[in-house]
Amino acid sequence: MCTRLVTQAAPSLLTVSETAAVMEVSKHTVYRLVHTGHLPAIRTDRSFRLPRVTVLEYMRELSQQAPVNPR
Repeated sequence: MCTRLVTQAAPSLLTVSETAAVMEVSKHTVYRLVHTGHLPAIRTDRSFRLPRVTVLEYMRELSQQAPVNPR
């Protein structure tokens, strides 16, 4: 009997700077979102890493909540 080891690729992790670039906000804003619990992050020594999927999901949720301003 042959068994296959199925592995999942680790989620892509972004630095705070990369996250700020993706979200088009400042690094300070990303740190604030992490510290307030709006964006989950992984602490590595003295820095944070944020899962790309989580960042994109957060942005999608915000865009759905954004009010539409008719002109």
